[in-house]
Amino acid sequence: MDLKKGLSLELGQRAPKDVQELVLDNCRSSNGKVEGITEEFCNLETLSLINVGLTSVADIPKLDKLKKLDLSDNCISGGLEVLAWRLKNLTHLHLSGNKFKDISTLEPLNNLHQLKSLDLFNCEVTNLANYRESIFKLLPFLTYLDGFDIDNGEASDSEGDVDGAEDDEDGDTEDFEEEEEDDDEDVVAEEDDDDDEDDDSADEEDGHVNGDVDSEEDVDDEEDEEDDDDEDSSPAKGDKRKRDPEDEGDEDD
Repeated sequence: MDLKKGLSLELGQRAPKDVQELVLDNCRSSNGKVEGITEEFCNLETLSLINVGLTSVADIPKLDKLKKLDLSDNCISGGLEVLAWRLKNLTHLHLSGNKFKDISTLEPLNNLHQLKSLDLFNCEVTNLANYRESIFKLLPFLTYLDGFDIDNGEASDSEGDVDGAEDDEDGDTEDFEEEEEDDDEDVVAEEDDDDDEDDDSADEEDGHVNGDVDSEEDVDDEEDEEDDDDEDSSPAKGDKRKRDPEDEGDEDD
């Protein structure tokens, strides 16, 4: 399948401006150059052109948002100046399996100040003495070369995906913080529930106490009323006793 047809199939019904990733691996370039990809792909972030028969990158368009470019297994041997001019925000560049022989052919990459990961596997340049030291000196901003940093520490994955690792760490931190916030909210909610239960219990106890006091007061009131009734009835009995002798005197007369 040629490169243009592969691009048409990959694009489908989408407009070029809506595409963020293009994978055209193993499609064949008819003239050894990039075909069909234009500046209309203004939001493109990832472009993969593995084994498409490229001998030059001179026709690659200006793509300000492109971050990852894979040109592995082609026949490119130079002309990288165009990448520095047109892909200023590139962070990952894969050139493994191409025809680079000298460090000097890689010097234009010094203008890609955002570049973090560079792969040159299976290129002749990797056989040079002090190859790694020379590349890190040429590109001091580079983090990973062929998947390893300057101290031979392995990248987070085979592509040296630094951004991905940082995103994962940020995501884990945010998740942890969200979990802590949820736990705090649960604790506060439980404390509020406990406070409500304590208030209800206190109200019930107050109710019982007040009820007992009211009952005692009612009993006292009833006893007072009985005493009053007894006092009211006592004089009447006294009067009867006083009248009785008179009544007896009258009977004697």
